[in-house]
Amino acid sequence: MLNSASLRLRLLAGAALTVAIASPVLAAPAPTAAKDTAPAAAAADPVIDPAPATAEPADQTGLGEIVVTATKRETNLQKTPIAINVLSSQALTDRHVQSLYDLADGAVPSLRVATFEARQSALTIGIRGIVPLDANQPAREQGVGVYIDGVYLGRQHGLNAALFDVDRIEVLKGPQGTLFGRNTEGGALSIVTKGPSGKWGGSATGGIANYGSYNGMLHVDLPETYGVSLKLDGVIQHQDATTKNPLADQTGFNYYHRRGFKATARVRPISGMTADFSYDNGYDSNSPFYSQLLNVNPNGCKAGAQSASPACALPGTNYTTLTGSVKPLPSQVVVNGDSRMKVADIGVPQQPSIDKTHGFTSNIRWDVAPEIELRSITAWRGVNATQYDNSGGYHRVPVVAAGCVGSACNFSRYSLADLHQNQFSQEFQAVGTVGQFDYVAGLYYFNEHISDDAATPNSLAFNSSLTTISVLDPCTGSGGFGSLVGCRSIDRASEVHSKSYAGYGQVTWNATDRVHLTAGGRYTRDEKQGVLHFSRNLNYDTATQAQLTAAGYAPLDATWNRFNPMATLAYDASDSVHVYAKYATGYRAGGASSRTSNYQTFNPEDVKSYEIGAKTDFWNHRARLNLAGYIMDRKNSQVDISSIQTTASGSFNNLVTINAPGITKIRGIEADLTVQPVDGLTLTAGYAYTYTKIPPVLIASTGVYQNFYIVFTPRNAANGSVDYTMPVGDMDLKFHLDGNYSQATQTFDQFATKNDPAFIANARLALANIHVGGSNAVTISAWVRNLFDKQYVFRRDPSNSLPGAPTTNLTSGSVNNVLGDYGNFNAPRTYGMEASVKF
Repeated sequence: MLNSASLRLRLLAGAALTVAIASPVLAAPAPTAAKDTAPAAAAADPVIDPAPATAEPADQTGLGEIVVTATKRETNLQKTPIAINVLSSQALTDRHVQSLYDLADGAVPSLRVATFEARQSALTIGIRGIVPLDANQPAREQGVGVYIDGVYLGRQHGLNAALFDVDRIEVLKGPQGTLFGRNTEGGALSIVTKGPSGKWGGSATGGIANYGSYNGMLHVDLPETYGVSLKLDGVIQHQDATTKNPLADQTGFNYYHRRGFKATARVRPISGMTADFSYDNGYDSNSPFYSQLLNVNPNGCKAGAQSASPACALPGTNYTTLTGSVKPLPSQVVVNGDSRMKVADIGVPQQPSIDKTHGFTSNIRWDVAPEIELRSITAWRGVNATQYDNSGGYHRVPVVAAGCVGSACNFSRYSLADLHQNQFSQEFQAVGTVGQFDYVAGLYYFNEHISDDAATPNSLAFNSSLTTISVLDPCTGSGGFGSLVGCRSIDRASEVHSKSYAGYGQVTWNATDRVHLTAGGRYTRDEKQGVLHFSRNLNYDTATQAQLTAAGYAPLDATWNRFNPMATLAYDASDSVHVYAKYATGYRAGGASSRTSNYQTFNPEDVKSYEIGAKTDFWNHRARLNLAGYIMDRKNSQVDISSIQTTASGSFNNLVTINAPGITKIRGIEADLTVQPVDGLTLTAGYAYTYTKIPPVLIASTGVYQNFYIVFTPRNAANGSVDYTMPVGDMDLKFHLDGNYSQATQTFDQFATKNDPAFIANARLALANIHVGGSNAVTISAWVRNLFDKQYVFRRDPSNSLPGAPTTNLTSGSVNNVLGDYGNFNAPRTYGMEASVKF
């Protein structure tokens, strides 16, 4: 496969060279450097006067220009030497995207979005094979930076909140360590919202859908008064459960209720200065996807010599003997690996998880002189997440056997967690142009405080004959503990303080009208201090030194320094053909795993990227083809080893993060094509090929080499869409259809077991520009997501179908808790109608 990847990269390089050579035939001479980028006075931070994602040219034919701010200044997408995909506000509407998780269907082939476990309350986001399995921990960082109006969001919690009035989402692919900083190894996801216009206007949208769904949005722009412009945004989204919980008065699965409010004030205190001040508040009540039992003992595990059950082998171990017995299933348990269950087989206690987000942002820019614009971005943000996840029922350990007594009859692991995070960030930027040089310079400071706790009591119990099920006392029923606050056996509780300081600069030398050389670098200093307050219900704050020594515990106190350089050579072969070669670096900070009793630490990982690309317009601007090929080498990859370990009061997730030695290879090709064959019809297609290989890791405790994998990263992913607009009198009839495909992926670093391949289609039909009451324009639309109601397992967990993880005995493994693979099916088909009015 490596040879295949190398061949694909060579073919891509050849294609780019061919395009460059043929460019004089395709297009007119190259423009001047002044036309390539906006002047410093026009350059703006995304939150201030964001340019439309697409702007139609004067003749209203051909593909419109796309403006991005990936280089901290407004530039034409086609002339920006970075691999970028842009989802405009119209594209988000056409796909009925209400939150970031709706992009999990593959709207951008190289962008992968997944739930953490089965939970909507925290999202895993990856680009180009940089995807952390468990960034859900306070001392663990993401691999892709998520930004809202230039502000970095430190946690993956709360990312699935409702989106406000979004102008566009920019997906910056490849390391962005110079301009965006740490934790952007794979790239950055930059959400740009619409700011105040200073003129009266706005829009209101309301809709209904199946599964009891409804949504509403209100955006109001108030006229400028005494130099102050105000914009108000409100949103609400609701969906009933798509899998019913049979237990009375308990929340079902895949439910959500989101609402949010945002206010932005724009002030122009002096000539040349603009200041935006915004406050936002979000509330997200949700429940996890249902975790079904997909099969029973698929690996043929049984007691005896391990060689007699060759498939029953836990990675990283070298068991010679298997002990215990695989227990038969109780009659109440349903095994279904083929279709999404509409009703859970066993009702469980379940209440909604609650995520609350809030933030205040000050964004100021000042045109000091024609050559320089100064900016200040100040932000306070926070998230409080309260998690209730009982999605597994009997489908997760512990496994109950007939004849059980007392706590041995308990099951249905209820995962409970609370996280509280607050962050402050300050960034100063200087952006401008002096002669042939465009420059960006900045200083950055980030301060974060996080605390969390977690408990996993059992919530149900069988009788000894496995004929009836009862709900355990929520305070004392699980080995003396329960799910109520104050009654829990605390698996873990930790607290982390993180600080980051950075200085960066980037300069582009427009050597000629055609040749542009960019060089830059960022110096970062990260400081992280963390402590465990509880582990396995042991209070580390009051524990004796002997107890802490026995656990091998040490607090986290670490500092890391990095310099991340980048260099790009861009060549405008013609007015419509632009090629580039880029070298970039990035790094993800280290940390510690609060899921281990010793608070095991791990080091940062670093990535180097080599990329070539071509961006082309042809056919009189009716067609656009962008290509990119890259090689990424990642050092000290952070990989996870996860296992569920049972106790008298429930079970806990033991997760060890280690740094894999050697170089992790990531290779890829990306292509994006947009064609407008006739006026009103736009066709798009996208493709991403991603090859990944982590060198085998020697597990010191067992002496066994273990393979690791990069999660949620398909080898091949593709999408396409059709958009057609047809005038109907004074109105427009609009049709949208998109299809998104991805190959099967892994869920866990340590297991070769894969999820299912996926193909999801979405559609929308709208009648727009219906004029009512003078200038008001009304749009009525019908939409459907997952048009063909495809069903696939997006998350498959094989850990319960293999022998238990070793504790002290490294040669003998137990099959007492072998059950089967369990997993989660994607959301079912949803459809609805909306009406919106502009005023």
